[in-house]
Amino acid sequence: MNTTINPMGQSLDRVDGLLKVTGQARYAGEFPEAGLLHGSVVSSTIAKGRVMSIDASAALKVPGVLMVLDHTNRPRLASYDEDYDDADSAEGSPFRPLYNDRVLYSGQPLALVVADTLELARYAGSLVRIEYACEPHETDLLAEQDAAHTAPAETPKPRGHFQTELAGAALSVDVRYSTPNEHHNPMEPHASTVLYQANGSLQIHDKTQGTQNCQSYIQKVFGLEKDQVRILAAFVGGAFGSGLRPQYQLPLAVMAALELRRSVRVTLTRQQMFTFGYRPRTLQRLRLGAAANGRLVAVGHDAVGQTSRFEDFTEHVVEWSGMLYKCDNVELTYKLASLDVYTPLDMRAPGAALGVNGLECAMDELACALAIDPVQLRLVNFAERNGNEDKPYSSKELRACYAQGAERFGWGQRNPEPRSMRKGRQLIGWGMAGGVWESMQMKASAKAKIDAEGKLTVSSATTDIGTGTYTVMTQIAAASAGVALENVTFVLGDSSLPTAPLQGGSFTVSSVGTAVQQACEALRGKLLNAAREINPGFASATVEQLTVDGGYMRFGEQQLALADIVRAVPGQQLEVQVDAEPDEEKRKPYATATHSAVFVEVQVDEDLGSVRVTRVVSAVAAGRVVNPKLARSQILGGVVWGVGMALHEEAQTDHNLGRTMNHSLAEYHIPVNADVGSIDVIFVEEKDDIVNALGSKGVGEIGICGVAAAVANAVYHATGKRIRDFPITLDKLI
Repeated sequence: MNTTINPMGQSLDRVDGLLKVTGQARYAGEFPEAGLLHGSVVSSTIAKGRVMSIDASAALKVPGVLMVLDHTNRPRLASYDEDYDDADSAEGSPFRPLYNDRVLYSGQPLALVVADTLELARYAGSLVRIEYACEPHETDLLAEQDAAHTAPAETPKPRGHFQTELAGAALSVDVRYSTPNEHHNPMEPHASTVLYQANGSLQIHDKTQGTQNCQSYIQKVFGLEKDQVRILAAFVGGAFGSGLRPQYQLPLAVMAALELRRSVRVTLTRQQMFTFGYRPRTLQRLRLGAAANGRLVAVGHDAVGQTSRFEDFTEHVVEWSGMLYKCDNVELTYKLASLDVYTPLDMRAPGAALGVNGLECAMDELACALAIDPVQLRLVNFAERNGNEDKPYSSKELRACYAQGAERFGWGQRNPEPRSMRKGRQLIGWGMAGGVWESMQMKASAKAKIDAEGKLTVSSATTDIGTGTYTVMTQIAAASAGVALENVTFVLGDSSLPTAPLQGGSFTVSSVGTAVQQACEALRGKLLNAAREINPGFASATVEQLTVDGGYMRFGEQQLALADIVRAVPGQQLEVQVDAEPDEEKRKPYATATHSAVFVEVQVDEDLGSVRVTRVVSAVAAGRVVNPKLARSQILGGVVWGVGMALHEEAQTDHNLGRTMNHSLAEYHIPVNADVGSIDVIFVEEKDDIVNALGSKGVGEIGICGVAAAVANAVYHATGKRIRDFPITLDKLI
């Protein structure tokens, strides 16, 4: 198609921006309903044991309280007492709220109080008395690391002769790093508003990254037909992975709604946001062996992560060490320690945010030991192929990321000697790291419909968790169909729409975007067929010969308005739905990944040990960037989060109680405006015809990868102190 006006690649404002800034965008816990009831969750105060009794008598005496549900009086459900999975489930048996008298972790939901108002429900919840039979618990990964078992996930097999080459290396480093539990903490808490319909069906507004995943889950648990459950998530106030699995407020709200035959809303408190999935604590060991010139001869990466007693949560922590650099002798191991905690959950760049952090810190330590510039060390070990898969990359502009990032940052002016750069009492440190994330495409469907006014509506059941999906899909649709942006509407966040995968993993644009593109191209074909009936001048035209833009179709001297074409067809609308899948034959010979290079400047107060990140340059190679403005925002968010991982973020557990202590945004520290300095984002030009039809790799995850390591490396350069226990707080520096 020849298109003279192409919105692809333009930095457009969000199409949903006005609704958000004027408060017209409604979130899961904001939908009004006459007679709506409110539920409040009563959580366990012990980490392990049994519930001996639950006394709800005082709560039930409160005027306006309708019900207190617990394991003794909940309805028997269709598949609640059998194993079932959701689309993001881990190995094992998923958690079932109010299942039985077992307490599996501190904060577990043990009862639901339902009342006329939220205030009444929460007050009545405080009156519920629970007696326990406590059992010894263990929530400390350090105490259980020796009992860790091999994770069920597939870890790349060892290659070469790691131990032999490590022993014979001219120089080697053997270092250990630890990272803490981290919680997603999106601005919008998890909530479910279940609107009970007269026919017994349910319309549910839920905070989720996958409407159809939640629909399937509710169907299976409650034994309902598909057309009895509709999940809506038009707007999501951040999720970062916390909405990939249905959280426990959803089945509790549905349970109450079905029991009372009333509409019910359950919203979790900020404290309860710490009682489900999180980024798991890890203990990592990196062993790197190198020749005198810096060439890696051995790479070993061992990781131990924590999981629950009832599921084995796995993520790709160590794989990145077998692919980011060229090395023929690699050994990777990944184990899990089972604790009396809730199951961890995917969290922005799951696995990579942790594993790349360890690898890139170790690479910096190796560079210092070899007295080689950190950028040069990475160039010496540049990998043209993914060593884990032994495949060439479909595209990889990481060298350009190093070069452009270093130039923009001024890396050439760096004095490599630690503590050699200062500004008054502030020690200046410069550090860098590389980043990598996988580029995936999933099956997805989309529908495109054009009406007699020339208005195009495209739909898919995907969600928009704040990334800009509404806008990017509108751009793709407008470009593919040749319709002006203002005449395009993209509809999402509804389980009744064409099938879409969970929104996560940076694959929404590549998956849903490809489906949108193909649907609009198929619609263009239908328009051409209809145009041939109206104007014989189009009889010999092929789709490739057409120029379609601004709502007009042109072929030579012939021109027709798309609206006029549609008016001439029966029903005065044209519609097409497509199912898009990855081109496996095209992709199969290649490895696909997004890459980045991050450069960081820190200032460390010599007396106080306080650290401030003053400058960051992030250079990213992510294929085709559909909307640079929105993509830049994704990288900015990832960088800020990486700064938090390095310096602030840590869920602190009182292991005597097995409970998170700092379960509020006042005490769970994340970067605020004063902590964020200048962030410069560079999108390195990268063309990729293999990864997917759009050539887009996604940017949601890559922004955080390597950032914490770059900060840690900069702190070492500033102070000469290597802190390997994250986050790097002033008490560890003084």
